[in-house]
Amino acid sequence: MEHDARWAGRNADKDRIRAGIWERLIRDDVNVGPVESRIPNFVGADMAAWRLAQTPAWKAARVVKTNPDPPQIPVRLRALYDGKIVYTPVPELTKGFPFVRLDPAELRAKGVEFETAATAQGFLAAGQPVQFEEMEKLDFVVVGCVAVTRAGARTGKGGGFADLELGIFRELGKVDSETPVTTTVHSSQVVADDRLPMLAHDSALDWIATEAELIETRADYPEPAGVYWDAVQPDQFRNIPFLGELRARI
Repeated sequence: MEHDARWAGRNADKDRIRAGIWERLIRDDVNVGPVESRIPNFVGADMAAWRLAQTPAWKAARVVKTNPDPPQIPVRLRALYDGKIVYTPVPELTKGFPFVRLDPAELRAKGVEFETAATAQGFLAAGQPVQFEEMEKLDFVVVGCVAVTRAGARTGKGGGFADLELGIFRELGKVDSETPVTTTVHSSQVVADDRLPMLAHDSALDWIATEAELIETRADYPEPAGVYWDAVQPDQFRNIPFLGELRARI
């Protein structure tokens, strides 16, 4: 299988793990659509979202942040039906504003169906554009992952978006050490603890929901204090319109 090298080269170990996961999902016929260089959609994503919603932290949360990818459509949909405010980033942060805010009461008033608002095209059209500083404090964070471990290690598709967002949230006080960081993945995306390296700027997971089980990681990795600006790649400054200005502001 020839692999898309869009973000390859930043960490060879993670590159190999991601390639193996993408191949396995296709081989086992549990992918939904393309997987290369993506947070892969998977069979059972709706069940994984249901499992995540059984956590006490989800039930108590008023404000939820999710990643914008297709496998988390059921998470966004469930959050809206549960009456939660949802913040979702612009895919790959390519616009002048980083996030949109979805308020289920406002969506109902405008006649926007939650099923539409939960998709990337839908939330970009229906959501309220916001800057990081305008966001409310987050009660619950959902990130996209390609591979995870039961100890809470994770890697995304290689673009560095989740760790950058979380670093900014920490610098601005939008999350703290008590804010759960979670994901939904297929069970085949869970790898052995010793296979997945964690770097200083990587954020660990507190909960992992799959189509088969709910995993509380009890992660003990050091939590990043903010953005590791020295680790931000030149292409991120080049391709994320607001990033340089945001760095100056915070």
